[in-house]
Amino acid sequence: MGLKTTILNDCALIDILQEFYPQSPRTRIKKILQHNNVICNGKVITLTSFELKPGDVVEVKGNSDTPKRVAAPFPVLYEDNDVIVVEKPAGISTSSVDNSTNVYHILSQYLKDESKGHVRAYVVHRLDKEVSGVLLFAKSEKAMNIIKDNWKETKKFYYALVEGSPENAEGTIESWLTKDKNFKVYSIRIQSEKAKFAITHYRTIKKLNKNTLLEMNIETGRKNQIRVHLSELGCPIVGDRKYGASSDFVRRVRLHAFYLSFPHPVTKEIITVESPLPKGFLVLKDRNEIYK
Repeated sequence: MGLKTTILNDCALIDILQEFYPQSPRTRIKKILQHNNVICNGKVITLTSFELKPGDVVEVKGNSDTPKRVAAPFPVLYEDNDVIVVEKPAGISTSSVDNSTNVYHILSQYLKDESKGHVRAYVVHRLDKEVSGVLLFAKSEKAMNIIKDNWKETKKFYYALVEGSPENAEGTIESWLTKDKNFKVYSIRIQSEKAKFAITHYRTIKKLNKNTLLEMNIETGRKNQIRVHLSELGCPIVGDRKYGASSDFVRRVRLHAFYLSFPHPVTKEIITVESPLPKGFLVLKDRNEIYK
């Protein structure tokens, strides 16, 4: 399919083509001209410096020579020059130190390929391997640092399908989180030098037989925070056998990051990104589940 636009201001043809194909290098854009694919007011144009005037109509014929962006490896929920927000599937780590498959490596390579090596991903925050949902990356070290410096201004909400139901329909859980010798996170009630304070808010969305769908809002982003707090509340997340869920069947952990808002690192505008519940999130069958 071709692209067509009416010029509003004086500009060079290359400027319009770069707007059409923001992820394509100049050399690829020139190939469009070489193949006589650019038409201005009904005439083929081959010069990138061709001057356009208000009212000119520019059209790029669609064919195999037109630069096409390769599909992103994960669904892109929001993207601009400074950040990219993707939908992370369950079963893959945000990043890793042992070179195992992870979102950061795959996405970074994709951005590098798209930008001819000029852009890569920078980790801003993490979701556990078992958790799906909204995951934000910066496209530069500067943007990453700005977002991290203002991280307290972000808002993060999750859906959690838990076993049973909490005694109170809504509430707040506070504790100091630390790790045992096997690196499993657990709560302590008094401050410790190695522990980190964590605050988790929850409210009931609806009850489903023996399970309950909760909305979670975290003020702190500690490792395994929601999973630990719900387990200690007596309502482990479905599928989360590490923190006390039923082991009758192997299930994907029913924790999904569905909402993230953050100040844009350049414009300061509040960016809000949402992700719907994954297909089958609320469906529990009497058999093992397989997911990547």
